[in-house]
Amino acid sequence: MNRREALARVAWIMGGTVVGANLFLEGCTRKATNSVESLFEPANIDLLGDISDTILPPTSSPGAKEAGVGAFIPVMVKDCYTADDQKTFVEGLAKLEDAAKEKFGRKFQELEATERTELLAAIDKEAKEHQRNRTDEDPNHYFHLFKQLTLLGFFTSELGATKALRYVQIPGKYEGDYPYKKGDKAWAT
Repeated sequence: MNRREALARVAWIMGGTVVGANLFLEGCTRKATNSVESLFEPANIDLLGDISDTILPPTSSPGAKEAGVGAFIPVMVKDCYTADDQKTFVEGLAKLEDAAKEKFGRKFQELEATERTELLAAIDKEAKEHQRNRTDEDPNHYFHLFKQLTLLGFFTSELGATKALRYVQIPGKYEGDYPYKKGDKAWAT
């Protein structure tokens, strides 16, 4: 069995819902479409940070924006997404702005926190329905991609791993019967 086949089996065992499962199989070697370059503009990085911060707001741990997810997302979209998913993502950013203007008459970043949450909850509901009825030929829903990248970016960041999860820099032996108390954080290592 080669490495690619082993990783495919691991992804299958995990239910095939691994964030960017193709990333494991193909690596980050994709060419970026021209429209992806606009994601690296400071205004778009700030917008992506605000969207991700609405998805994962600060609580007792830092939010996604503070963890640098807004800057992480364009890199992942450019380097790891297929041309179709890149297009879906960039067009989705415009759709999100249009939805904000249609529902509230303002751009996403001009909305109050409650309005942002309300808007993203409605789009999330639409995305879940789309993903449920999606065939292999259908593109992913843009908000599904936003959420995946937000979670991946946050929980792989230093702040996410050390402040939101329990982190041990040099883990010791494996203890499979470690006591769990309700409300404990998950482990990052």
